Amino acid sequence: MLGFGKKKEPTRRGGDDELFDEEFQRRLEVLAIVSRKIYAGRMRAERRSKKTGAGIEFADHREYVPGDDFRYLDWNVFQRTGRLLVRLFEEEEDLSVYIIVDASHSMGMGDPPKLRYAKKLAAALGYIALANLDRVSILTFSDNMEGRLAPTRGKNRIFKLFDFLRPIEAKGETAMRSAMKTFVAQNKRRGIAIVISDLFDPAGFEDGINTLRYAKFEPFVLQLFDPAEGRPPLNGDVRLVDRETGEHRDVTITPKILERFAKAHDEYRAGIQDFCTRKQVNYHAIQTDLAFDEAILNVLRRGGVLG
Repeated sequence: MLGFGKKKEPTRRGGDDELFDEEFQRRLEVLAIVSRKIYAGRMRAERRSKKTGAGIEFADHREYVPGDDFRYLDWNVFQRTGRLLVRLFEEEEDLSVYIIVDASHSMGMGDPPKLRYAKKLAAALGYIALANLDRVSILTFSDNMEGRLAPTRGKNRIFKLFDFLRPIEAKGETAMRSAMKTFVAQNKRRGIAIVISDLFDPAGFEDGINTLRYAKFEPFVLQLFDPAEGRPPLNGDVRLVDRETGEHRDVTITPKILERFAKAHDEYRAGIQDFCTRKQVNYHAIQTDLAFDEAILNVLRRGGVLG
């Protein structure tokens, strides 16, 4: 990822103390309420297990055998047919939701910094999942998996998510392939894997997403981009610096160069969308000047991630 002009310092530890203030928490609760009906309806089917037992929804009958619990005998069937049948129920399992946040150097760029915005998205998605009694874990990566919040349940655990997210700093290079290989090796319980990233990986992001797919996780890609990335406000002689590798290039910016740059950026984003469409991976591009709750609602309305 190229940096333009003066470098912005990466997010400092403790610099996001005000990120999850009372206003933010109020907006989270509104999001949870708005999403609840769609979310519950969609996810009920997805997290249904194949197991049967004393669950919550009728699935089938089987013949009574000595030792079965009389509470599960279907007396209506007995009255009609004289057969003793035991009612079986489908059990619901809680869904595992992994929110995987890119914390590489390029995520420290933008206004607001993409990492700061990613923290808000991660907290919002985490809260919606916690409110629906799913298991939520948050992880960070750059060239490998960096940090991990162990799976937790119940919306009162949102403060654990806040405490985990606040001090995360933008550092290191992006290497999604190796990071996702580590992720699937460390997390045996399958579920939804929400990747929040700008996808600026020199080796390409595709192998990382495919790693999740092949390991039977359900990947969702939320690509963050700053409006200035595709159309930077530059003119004249400038030095472009890669924020992750430190490599630089001196160029003279002209309107024609900016036009070519914008075209290349649009083609890059179109390529990401094309890959995700072909691989049936749910993909959402999110511009960081959009309010975080609007971004979440847009995702939910389009039927993605938790909606």
